[in-house]
Amino acid sequence: MEQMEQRTAMLLLEDGTLFRGRAAGKIGTTTGEICFNTGMTGYQEIFTDPSYYGQILVATNAHIGNYGTKNTETESSDIKIAGLICKNFTSEFSRQQADASIQEYFEEESLVGISDVDTRAIVRHIRHKGAMNAIISSEIEDVAELEKKLKAVPPMKGLELASVVSTKEAYTFGEESAKFKIAALDFGIKQNILRCFAERGCFIKVFPAKTSFAELKAFNPDGYFLSNGPGDPEPMGYAVETVKAILEEDKPLFGICLGHQLLALALGIPTYKMHNGHRGINHPVKNLVTGKSEITSQNHGFGVSPEALRANEDKVEITHLNLNDDTIEGIRVKGKRAFSVQYHPEASPGPHDARYLFDQFIELLGN
Repeated sequence: MEQMEQRTAMLLLEDGTLFRGRAAGKIGTTTGEICFNTGMTGYQEIFTDPSYYGQILVATNAHIGNYGTKNTETESSDIKIAGLICKNFTSEFSRQQADASIQEYFEEESLVGISDVDTRAIVRHIRHKGAMNAIISSEIEDVAELEKKLKAVPPMKGLELASVVSTKEAYTFGEESAKFKIAALDFGIKQNILRCFAERGCFIKVFPAKTSFAELKAFNPDGYFLSNGPGDPEPMGYAVETVKAILEEDKPLFGICLGHQLLALALGIPTYKMHNGHRGINHPVKNLVTGKSEITSQNHGFGVSPEALRANEDKVEITHLNLNDDTIEGIRVKGKRAFSVQYHPEASPGPHDARYLFDQFIELLGN
């Protein structure tokens, strides 16, 4: 362990900015789009969130690993981030219920990271310059070689990643005798979303991302759900066509994050790549219907065009706005029982201010 703590690691950004620190986790090299999360807790849920697939995460909280890891505190079957950047990588943990240290967890999951770098400087840099690719290595010290490997990494814009992280076979969640049946399209679904549905009397069948509408309909659901997920929504023509068919059937439809973007695309509303996205558990959002505000959990690097939405007010209503930057956080389809939000109402981690959205969907199922 002593040798691991002393081994150096390097972080190179696409614009040539270089940081040197210490190796964390597995010794190796990893690449991806660099992004940052401002949450103070819930690091294991964040690591296992499929929406982070293909991304190197900067944790702004100073201590990562201080409460260890626990097998049940995951949002998917394994770690989905491509790499971790943090200030203090703390292998010693204080929680008695923990199953392993973060170092043991990363080694088991083969995750490469870097610690002992100035994360505040890194975040300030990418906030100003915007999202870009990066490479972490604890085995290569030649900057020219790192640059060569980094140039081969494709940009996130244009990448279709949802089908990569989606389940390969359909499966069910909850009690089969539950009051309502939901057909959920898995673009990178989080376990706590499924739990929120099951707690409200739903039996969910989770389908692979590229499942046809005919197969979804054969389940005879009371409603449909479009999950969160990674990558660019624009290349997902297969999903957009499925959403159009769901809207045509006119059963209740609820979308979260990537699901929100796909609903917009199905309505002819374009999406765009954000400067650096929203990732954290303290984003203020205003519900324009009630006038109330909520603190939300978010993780997205793409958004829905505000200009196009406002030009199509005859068919879609803006229901939620981000109070930090006025980006679109929620929409409702006029004349349909379909709505979506850009943020994560299940909020694991995060405040539960927005869990009422699950109740609203259940109400639609009941009607």
